Amino acid sequence: MSSKPSLYTCFSPALLDLYEVNNAVVVIIDVLRATSTIATALHNGAKSVIPVDSVAKCIELGKKIDAITAGERDGQIAEGLQYGNSPFEYDRSFIDGKTLVLTTTNGTKLLHMALERGADQIITGSFPNLSAVCDYLKQQNQPVILGCAAWKNRVNLEDMLFAGAVIARIRESFDINCDSSQIALQMYECAKSDVYEFMKAKNASHYLRLSGFGLEKDIRYCLTNDVANVLPIYTNGKLLVHEG
Repeated sequence: MSSKPSLYTCFSPALLDLYEVNNAVVVIIDVLRATSTIATALHNGAKSVIPVDSVAKCIELGKKIDAITAGERDGQIAEGLQYGNSPFEYDRSFIDGKTLVLTTTNGTKLLHMALERGADQIITGSFPNLSAVCDYLKQQNQPVILGCAAWKNRVNLEDMLFAGAVIARIRESFDINCDSSQIALQMYECAKSDVYEFMKAKNASHYLRLSGFGLEKDIRYCLTNDVANVLPIYTNGKLLVHEG
């Protein structure tokens, strides 16, 4: 019997019930763009990011604690919120020392689902903080669930590719008996020389959606390794930089 911890990949929030989250580190993956933006805001000095699952809650909490309220629905700034979900909105001169309350179509929803199911630890991951995620998972030596936020429960390519990128780096440290992890790894092996061009060539649905809004710059950034290499960890209702 293997003494290594297990690693599973969950391709959609709709499948989360199939996995044991209560003794695992759950990695919330929403590459375009929630978890890329969370890493960026914290990397650029945000005090914390508070993920909420509704626009109304976002507005209410923002007023109560005098925070920046931000988020998107269907790829665009949600009505009633000040800012959207682009990492470029959260440079250091704007976000340093501030609290960001964030709601998104997919990522914050999955985070709250993992919480409700008793996840032992929750961190967020995307290409901009790939190394921080991999280093942390190896250090913890605990079971891991790579949770893809997908798009309205439909599997998407970019979250799968990020799961594959993590697996490619840490697979020697884990026992992986999971076909979705193998699929993610194989897809990443095909894409790794240029993930952006792979997404484009495969007509990835979220690539098409965001490029339709003129957001190619956002897409490129969100697929770039280690440009915001901090580890956001969920603690008492907030995502904070893990001081490891």
